[in-house]
Amino acid sequence: MFVKGTALVAGLVVVGLAYLGWKLTARGAYESAEFKVIKSDGLFSIREYPDLMMATTSTRFSSQGDDGSFMRLFRYISGSNDRQQKVAMTTPVFMNPEDSNSQGRMGFVIPRKINVQDVPSPTDDQVKLERRQGGSYAAIRFNGRINNESLRRSTEKLRDWMTKHQIEGEEPIEFAGYDPPWTPGPFRRNEVLIRLK
Repeated sequence: MFVKGTALVAGLVVVGLAYLGWKLTARGAYESAEFKVIKSDGLFSIREYPDLMMATTSTRFSSQGDDGSFMRLFRYISGSNDRQQKVAMTTPVFMNPEDSNSQGRMGFVIPRKINVQDVPSPTDDQVKLERRQGGSYAAIRFNGRINNESLRRSTEKLRDWMTKHQIEGEEPIEFAGYDPPWTPGPFRRNEVLIRLK
């Protein structure tokens, strides 16, 4: 009986520590890029974003960051910059898929508390500081892993919703991931965004 009770307590402690570790590294622990919701309709919304300062690098979507893009940005915020300054992680990670005209891009948003003139410069020439132009975007939220199929389905749903509501958008899409890689699929928050004309 004592052994069973000890095993139960030990199991609860392990589960509790795992939960605490997940909460400390989940999206709620990070600053999120600000936006104002103009219209909300279930999974769909129209948002107004301000200009955002970002650290960006090229990426191939099919690699999902396995080409080193995520780690290049992570090294930058970990102090691989001209000031050897740590920069807080934020959400989401914005990504633009590659197309026939341009390379794919992945970007981390610089926290609001860092003034533009105080943003440290990257020491890796593959990492750039860029301004993501503010404006109005249509968005759809979805769970699971970001892959070609989930992006295709979500983009199609978003464009159908926009057509139904007579909302005109630009052709390129942007997508956003809010969670660390170890977050289980059903709990992941992802989005497709389309800039409005």
